[in-house]
Amino acid sequence: MKLYSEQDANPAAVKSAPVAVIGYGSQGRAHALNLKNSGCEVIVGLRKNAPTAKRAAADGLEVASIADATRNAKLIAILTPDMTHEKIFADDVAPNLKEGDALLFAHGFTVLYGRVRPPKNVDVIMVAPKGPGDLVRREYEKGRGVPCLFAVHQDATGKAKEKALAYASLIGGTAAGAIETTFREETETDLFGEQAVLCGGATELVMAGYETLVAAGYKPEVAYYECLHELKLIVDLLYEGGVAKMHQFVSETAKYGDLVSGPRVINDETRARMREVLTDIQSGAFARDWILENQAGKPRYAQLLEKDLAHPIEKTGAELRARMAWLQPGANTKDA
Repeated sequence: MKLYSEQDANPAAVKSAPVAVIGYGSQGRAHALNLKNSGCEVIVGLRKNAPTAKRAAADGLEVASIADATRNAKLIAILTPDMTHEKIFADDVAPNLKEGDALLFAHGFTVLYGRVRPPKNVDVIMVAPKGPGDLVRREYEKGRGVPCLFAVHQDATGKAKEKALAYASLIGGTAAGAIETTFREETETDLFGEQAVLCGGATELVMAGYETLVAAGYKPEVAYYECLHELKLIVDLLYEGGVAKMHQFVSETAKYGDLVSGPRVINDETRARMREVLTDIQSGAFARDWILENQAGKPRYAQLLEKDLAHPIEKTGAELRARMAWLQPGANTKDA
């Protein structure tokens, strides 16, 4: 595997013409400001009366309609939520694309599953920072960067890869290392990680642990501390140094319990369920379900979310966190 660095990028491949950043949320703001600070001419494309327009203008960026931003740029980065792409592309981007333009995404979902179908005469690329927008911006301001994945879906000009690497460099990605992937690989692994491990898997494991302790007669508050509150310590250790650093900093009792009991919880049956989740993603079944859910107004999504947020651990946690001074608004500012 090649890890691409600053030396592999040619920033002029993107800096030579205006860049349109569609959307000004977490990633949109970070990309737009990093691009501007790297010397690019940036136009932020937003819907009429978008609430983020004032913030973009206050940040010193040119703000235009999505149609005008697309019309006046050579690279168009669509950084709005996945389920908005289809309408934005059909209404405002596609009619204003020019031969040789580049369409850039930070996630491959809508292209992979056919919700956006770019014309054959434009490049279609992806640059996906492996961190939230705030981190992408903070690390850039420190002269560093957040690792990126990049991919080429369609190379109309013969320069699509050069443009993707240039863009990754301009937002700080190659400072930390960029890895080439495909739209399929990025999308399927991203969805699997979210569903089986990071969001779905982690929250279900936490709630199941809490339920087990409370059902056995232990105090809800103690169960919260042991199953959710202390999770941050473990995640931080894993994030900073992998399994080895976690083993280094937990007690020998915790380490032995990990080694003998972890495989009893996450076992072959769990792995079989994970493979089922992956199969649903690879077959497109999850994507079809999520697209249809959005088209129906997301009634099942709302019902499932309401049930998740009604779990007893939420009430217990809110009461305990209210007494944690370091978690209160403004607690970590210099003046606090």
